[in-house]
Amino acid sequence: MQTPHKFSIGYFLAALAALLALQVLLAPTPPRLSYLEFKRALQAGKIERVVISDELIHGWFKPEAVAAGQPRAFVTVRVPDPELVKELEARGVDFSGHYESPLLKTLLTWVIPALFVVGLWAFLYRRLTVGSGVMAFGKSRARIYAEKSTGVTFDDVAGQEEAKEELREIVEFLKNPKKFRLLGGRLPRGVLLVGPPGTGKTLLAKAVAGEANVPFFSISGTEFVELFVGVGAARVRDLFAQAQAKAPCIVFIDELDALGKARGIGGVAGGHDEREHTLNQLLVEMDGFDTSKGVIILAATNRPELLDPALLRPGRFDRQILVDRPDVRGREAILRVHAKHVKLAPDVDLKVLAQRTPGFVGADLANVVNEAALLAARKNKNQVEMADFEEAIDRIVAGLEKKNRVINPRERQIVAVHETGHALVAAFTPGADRVHKISIIPRGIGALGHTQQLPTEDRYLMTRQELLAKIDVLFGGRAAELLVFGEVSTGAQDDLRRATEIARAMVLEYGMGETLGPAAFPRVRPRFLPEPWGYTPDGTREYSEATARALDLETKKILDERMAHVLQLLRDKRPLLERIAALLLEKEVLEGEEFWRLVREATPAPAS
Repeated sequence: MQTPHKFSIGYFLAALAALLALQVLLAPTPPRLSYLEFKRALQAGKIERVVISDELIHGWFKPEAVAAGQPRAFVTVRVPDPELVKELEARGVDFSGHYESPLLKTLLTWVIPALFVVGLWAFLYRRLTVGSGVMAFGKSRARIYAEKSTGVTFDDVAGQEEAKEELREIVEFLKNPKKFRLLGGRLPRGVLLVGPPGTGKTLLAKAVAGEANVPFFSISGTEFVELFVGVGAARVRDLFAQAQAKAPCIVFIDELDALGKARGIGGVAGGHDEREHTLNQLLVEMDGFDTSKGVIILAATNRPELLDPALLRPGRFDRQILVDRPDVRGREAILRVHAKHVKLAPDVDLKVLAQRTPGFVGADLANVVNEAALLAARKNKNQVEMADFEEAIDRIVAGLEKKNRVINPRERQIVAVHETGHALVAAFTPGADRVHKISIIPRGIGALGHTQQLPTEDRYLMTRQELLAKIDVLFGGRAAELLVFGEVSTGAQDDLRRATEIARAMVLEYGMGETLGPAAFPRVRPRFLPEPWGYTPDGTREYSEATARALDLETKKILDERMAHVLQLLRDKRPLLERIAALLLEKEVLEGEEFWRLVREATPAPAS
């Protein structure tokens, strides 16, 4: 699809400048003489012919009166001189008069410049009202893709088979609406795609348009709202008017939560009212357009808990489709899609990579493949090997490796003991994830080491014992430091935060506390986004101070009990702790196989 060329005022100005330059080059101005010089040349008999106008005298010297290569023509300003004609006749000079039309002079000095100014103003006004600028705030900023120009089909989307099946019905309706109308069915007005960031919501929307071969309008929720009141509502009206004109088509609104946030939540003076006006206009337009024409509203968000209930009722967004994190089979399918254009070595096993990337979404997996290819190219390899994928996963999970960072021996020893404590607690705690790798090489921002654990399978529920096991593993590093050095360092800061968050969730949300029993005190928290530390969107709670104190005491009790348990576990395994820590100091990285070999050698009974 070719982009049409648009006329620009710059083209006109450039052409005008070129014409003026050409005129100067092709028609050089003759040399100017003073009137005294002209009279002297006339008295000396050097002038052959003159043309007299109202203001100027144009003349030509005789050929013998000028040197070779000098111009014969000249020009001088006419001054009142009654004797000029007599002198010209006396010297035998051929002279004539030149009449300048006042109409032509008026056109050149007044009419043409005025027309140019009016034309320039009209051109700029048209550009401002049709394109972008202060006169076009009410125009929709949706990007329109023609048929098949999205370049995406369902074959390009992997790991979301359930979501694709739901959306295939939309494609079928756009292709063959009579099939559904014969039975009295109608097309859903809106389809809302919800899920974590990077799972492929926008990609699915483009795939629907690519499969149905219909125009695709794409706009973000933030592009509706401006500073001026009424602009967002006008853009909504304009968007739906364009969609009705190009029906059947698909309108995709990304980040719907920026536009459809529940009324009465947050906002500041002015902008808050503007957002509500825009939302109200969207609700009106979704009620008013005719679904029989084939206009589908697709929207995506990762904050569905913030949306206004009026948006989610039947008749507006009739269908909500979860685009969740892929399972192990979905991750393998996604890796295959992204690895099509990468030269893979024979040792690369995408199934193993899918097992080693739990919790990764499509964007993460695409980044893994790209990072592995870049690492292989940096090492001048002909193919991307399994080791490149392993390093790419480590870089994404833990950050960039910093081998050149200088760490004093005391700190390296503390880090080695800390990471060994995590690994040993994980090895001897039922329900903990299996240790895959231990490293004391600094990575990322402030991470001096890391212990990588991989689950043996995808999990969607967790028991109380498994949550306690997570707390135990998090406390393993701090407990090992306290046991070996008799004091603790700041290295366990993030471990303490995560352990506290798990314990609070057990007591407040999961009803796993012993004091308050099966009661839940839920907090408002994001459903798909990671919760920031101390996240309190409204700062309110629906329980008393006494209950709050009981919740705090219950949380502290869980944390104290788990720390005591981990300390006792590591006391029993102290020889193994010191042995593995010493080996880790020597090698800097211990793979899972070597770690488990050391554990089996030192343990009569098999470890977990």
